[in-house]
Amino acid sequence: MDDAPEQIRRWLDALFSATTAVSQLEAIVRAETFDFPAEAMDVIGNLPPGRYTRTRLCDQLNSAIVGRGMSATLGTHD
Repeated sequence: MDDAPEQIRRWLDALFSATTAVSQLEAIVRAETFDFPAEAMDVIGNLPPGRYTRTRLCDQLNSAIVGRGMSATLGTHD
């Protein structure tokens, strides 16, 4: 099994493979198809409503990950 940062990178790649922006709901639904640890799903599940470019989504994820002190286990993303 991949580690969490690699899983998140693969999820981001899949999310933005055919589009430049996704909704909060699209991000959450797609995340449910990945075998994320509970803390990663908690971060993703609590994304604010809206549409996200990859950069904006990564900024939001990184803020939540760092704010919760989970960067050692979930990494930061771009």
